[in-house]
Parts: sequence; structure tokens; C-alpha cells
Amino acid sequence: MDLLLDAICVVDAQGRFVYVSGACERIFGYTCEELVGTSMMELVYPDDREMTLATAREVMLGRQKNHFENRYVRKDGQIVHIMWSASWSEEEQLRVAVAHDVTERKHTEAMQAAVYAISEAANSSEDLAALFLLIHQIIARLVPLSLFSVALREQTDGSLNFPYYADQHGPQDARESADARTLCAEIIGSSEPLLLTTDTLSNDSDLLTLTDQTSLNWLGVPLIAAQSTFGALLIHSHAINQRYTAKELELLQYISIQIASAVQRMQMQARLQFLSHHDHLTGLPNRTLLFDRMERALARARRDKTKVSLLYLDLDKFKQVNDSYGHGVGDLLLQAVANRLRHCVREVDTVSRVGGDEFVIMLEDIQQLDHALQVAEKIREQLNLPFQLAEHNLRMIPSIGIALFPEHTNEHNELLNLADRAMYYAKQAGGNRSQVATLKPA
Repeated sequence: MDLLLDAICVVDAQGRFVYVSGACERIFGYTCEELVGTSMMELVYPDDREMTLATAREVMLGRQKNHFENRYVRKDGQIVHIMWSASWSEEEQLRVAVAHDVTERKHTEAMQAAVYAISEAANSSEDLAALFLLIHQIIARLVPLSLFSVALREQTDGSLNFPYYADQHGPQDARESADARTLCAEIIGSSEPLLLTTDTLSNDSDLLTLTDQTSLNWLGVPLIAAQSTFGALLIHSHAINQRYTAKELELLQYISIQIASAVQRMQMQARLQFLSHHDHLTGLPNRTLLFDRMERALARARRDKTKVSLLYLDLDKFKQVNDSYGHGVGDLLLQAVANRLRHCVREVDTVSRVGGDEFVIMLEDIQQLDHALQVAEKIREQLNLPFQLAEHNLRMIPSIGIALFPEHTNEHNELLNLADRAMYYAKQAGGNRSQVATLKPA
């Protein structure tokens, strides 16, 4: 029996090993002498103990069990997958089982299944946050982890941000740890995978500066697309008796290719979605997004019996800026105006650019017309302040038309037309003022 590749185990009614064959040392890492007399359940992976106990009870009732699979923790902390065939000897009051190591098969199956699952997640997720949550769940089924994080490098300044960070042992309100940031920066900077345990940490390593030297059990892989490293995926386990190995790192590297592709594809989709709904110069919502938000805002206002106001704004004599100083300065002016408009309203409101030097501000959940007039006056005062742009000191005055839902109309297109018409009359009256719409303007 000691020459068999599969292990033979005999366990008493209390779950203690009374005999193991020689193959047990190869599979579990413990010698026969170390195993005999110990509890079998001490070796079982914690998440599998409940189903293992349930199966053991069935075997002890005389039911033959074949091809039962569970996981065990080796002496060196690695996890092995075992397929069991077991039966009960009523006369001897012993369970006799044959253990076949299927770790390699499970490893291959896990990699294939993970790639497929990540592909499905990429197609079903609405945004990156939802995608990272699904990837977290997929990887947690493959390797033990208590921390899962994704770091992405900003293209503009190279800084790191963590769009996803989950730590079971950290404060719920805490963002990424200093160690996670250090390790992700190391992975992205080197474009190399990371396997960091007490066994792999070198005495001269820069990573000796990590704040937590007592729980070194990290795995990390770079996220690479078009030969450029744009992020990192990092996991950590607090388990004392388990250590990550090259096998888990291989798995993470294998699926990181699919993850990087999914992230890049979703980022591109998000970028295209943004461009289709925002003005390329100012980053403000465009006419399409404004109309979509108007429909939703009016629906809420009807339900909650509140008001919505549109402020249609035009910059008087903006054409003279382009003619005198060039379109480059004109673009800078439009960007500066957009920035000031954002600071004049609440987050719930919408500032949009609908073309040229025309902007529309939608004020939600207001109670009376005076609120819209106050915002219009604040905008006028802010835009009257000088703009220092490209060594030019410019002044710009607005004409603002105001329309109110439901007083002026119940329909969003007509609301916009009334605000536009009121803006025209403000301009005709000399500009640098606001004008409230009327149903039949003179």
C-alpha cells in the first residue's frame, strides 16, 4: 500500500487517523507518525469542514461514497484538492478511504472556468465597479483571500487610484492601506508579478519597509494592455497556516490577461459613452444628455409636486473674442465660463453646453421662481468678473432666459424653447440681465 500513488486512510468513529499509507506524506506533507492519532478535520480546509462532516456521517450510516471532493491544507500551507472513495466497517467501527490528489486537474479547470466567468462578467457588468465586484467573487472561489484590490494608474500624472478595495480585516471606512499602495506601485513600476511571503522576502528588499511584517502573504499581478502596464491586481490572506505559492501566482497571471482586456474594453466603452453625452471642450453634458435629464427631472417634479427651471444663457459679444484674440483664447474662455457656472449651482443641478457660446442650466427641486432668479443673478455677477486668459484680461456679460415648470409649460421641448426666447429678449434689451419667459411674449 505504501507504493500506491493514492493514499489509504483509516479513521475511527471520533475522526482520528489510526492508519495512513506512505502516499499521505507526498499529498499532505505530514509523515505517517505525525498523522496517526490526530483529527482528520484539522487538515480540512475551513470552508469545506461542514460538508465533510455531513459526508462522514453518511458514510458511518453505511452509505458508500465515491468521488467526493474537498480541500485540505498541507503542512506547508498549500491547498490540495482530494477526491475520496470511502466506506464504513461496522465491525471494526472504522472509516476506510482512498484519497486521490486532483489538485492539478482542479487547477486547470479553475483557470479555464475563471477566464470564462470573467468574460461573462465583462459582458454583464454595467460599469467598472460592478465588474471588479464580480472578479473579486470569482477569484475568492479559487484562492483564499481576505483583501482584494485593484489599482489603476492615472494617464495624466501617473498617480494611483483604487477604484476597488475590499479588506475583511480593515476598518469599513478605510481606503487602501499603505502596504497595498506600496505593493501596487512596485508591481506597476516593474510590470512584474509579486509573490510575497516570509519565505520569499529578501533581506535587502525595498519591501522590508512594509508596515505589517507579521502577515506577509501577498499575491499581485500587473494589468497590461498594448505592452503598457496600466494597473495592478493585489490580494492578501491573513490565514496563519496558509501560504500563497507559485501555483496560485500562475493562476492569477493566467486570468490577469482576461481581466486587463475586460477593464480596457469597459474603460473604452465608458469613454465613448461619455463623449457621446458630453461636450468635448468643456466636459459639460451636451444637448442629448440634457434632454434625457430633463425628461427624468420633469417626471420627478410631477410626482413630488416640485418645480424645475431652465436658464438659457448666451455670452454677449463672444464672437468678438474669437475675432480679436483667436479661437484658442475663445476656447479657454468657454472652459473658464463652464467652470464658474458649475460653482454657481448645486450638485443635483445640470450645467450643459448646447452649442457655441450657449449654455443651459437646469435647476431641480425648487419651490418658487425667486430661487431661479437668485441663481441667475449669481451667475451674472460671477461672469461679470474679469477672466485672466493667455495674458488677456477679458470681460464677458451674459443674457439669461428663464422658464419654469409647470407654470410655463408641461413639456420639456417647449420649456427649452421658452427659455431660449426669453434669453433673446434679454439680449435685445441690452444684455447682462435675465428675463423670465411668458407664454405669449410681446
